[in-house]
Amino acid sequence: MNSQKMQNKVALIIGAGDATGGAIAKRFAQGGYITCMTRRNADKLQALVEEIEQQGGKAYAFGSDARKEEQVLQLIEEIESSIGEIDVMVFNIGANVPCSILEETARKYFKIWEMACFGAFLVGREVAKRMVPRQRGTIIFTGATAGLRGSAYFAAFAGAKHALRALAQSMARELGPQNIHVAHVVVDGAIDTEFIETTFPEIYAKKSQDGILNPEHIAENYWHLAQQPRDAWTHELDLRPWMEKW
Repeated sequence: MNSQKMQNKVALIIGAGDATGGAIAKRFAQGGYITCMTRRNADKLQALVEEIEQQGGKAYAFGSDARKEEQVLQLIEEIESSIGEIDVMVFNIGANVPCSILEETARKYFKIWEMACFGAFLVGREVAKRMVPRQRGTIIFTGATAGLRGSAYFAAFAGAKHALRALAQSMARELGPQNIHVAHVVVDGAIDTEFIETTFPEIYAKKSQDGILNPEHIAENYWHLAQQPRDAWTHELDLRPWMEKW
């Protein structure tokens, strides 16, 4: 491992979508991190890579399915051996698919759990294996209100997000004493995305009143978590618009 790579701090964003994940990647790039970003299709990340590089940052795109253990192992090894040490990992894969319990299929229920929780376990475990010997690092999981309470038509999503929250708590209690900061972010409310704009125009109309979440503002909170001094770590953070009921 050469000295230059040892100096490179890497932020790995699992699920760097067009809104929140992409905004998180850009924020860490602005802060001097090399950003490594994943989606199942790496081609969908090329515009984001170009945007980060045009702003003077460094970014790499990877096609990887976080549900597949062999792909996770390959991803972490490639980044650590050829790019730099993973200092921050953000798990941001969405799996919000509503359905009546009367119509839910076993296949879809299992897939939602794989996406929202099992993938987080696989990536979290492998990143922790690298961070613990170095005695430093930050792991952040994107949660949801569904991880606090299960609503009608969201049995699969709520079950997966409850499990993700429990995973984050267990990892924080084990890894915190080893100087690894593990945080869980509850994102409660609609996010400013093209999907919300086209599918729920009545909700999107609240944007003018700051009634939906701005991805850049979400990203700023993730950045803050990763920079916190260890004598005042936040484990769980709630983010919601001022008018959101909870």
